[in-house]
Amino acid sequence: MINLLDPNNVITRMFNSERYEDMYEYCKDLLLKIPNDMLALQNCALALIYLKRFDEAITYCDKVLSINSDDNFAIKNKIFALEGLGNYSLVIELCDEILKKNPRDSWIINSKGLSLNELDRHTEAIICYDASLLLDPKDVTALMNKAISLSHLKKFEEAIQYYDLAQKADPSLKEIPRVKSQLFQKLGMEENAFLAAQGILNADMEKIKQEARENKCTLFHQVCENEFKKFEKNDF
Repeated sequence: MINLLDPNNVITRMFNSERYEDMYEYCKDLLLKIPNDMLALQNCALALIYLKRFDEAITYCDKVLSINSDDNFAIKNKIFALEGLGNYSLVIELCDEILKKNPRDSWIINSKGLSLNELDRHTEAIICYDASLLLDPKDVTALMNKAISLSHLKKFEEAIQYYDLAQKADPSLKEIPRVKSQLFQKLGMEENAFLAAQGILNADMEKIKQEARENKCTLFHQVCENEFKKFEKNDF
């Protein structure tokens, strides 16, 4: 039987119902009884982040980290709060400290990359994303943000390749076809831009263009024909 008065359950209910102010006040009351209650300290920080009171959130994160310097929840919350304040230089410093202890923490590596992007240090950001991709070649966060970094550096062809890899890794990312299409347009590749906008992967584009030439029809008609055939095949 679930104990509805258990602090963990109370906090979870408040968080799920987006009652962040109530959650914060509840956790503060817990701290009056036990000043070092880790559950209360961590969730004070979490509630304050959602309330956009980032400076206060950092205070609670630091209290947790003074007790356990490796507390992953507090580290992530502090990074979120620093990002909320736009203090990306401090995020990078914090990430560097953590990476000295655990150089294979992909979440921290990507967080450092994101802050470098915010500071327009895109070449350095790419080094971070490459490090993440060595750990996991299908890391969608690293793939997407490397593509964004390459776009900022006007390396559009490379950016398209990384957007394509992200699209393969996670086809549910609806923004990729639009961005890939825009990049193809910048390169003057209108046919590829059209195909990219339809969600077609790079590897399939030449085949579709060849089919359209053989059938003496437009790319639009060829795409429609292919979709119809796919629908017919799946219908049986």
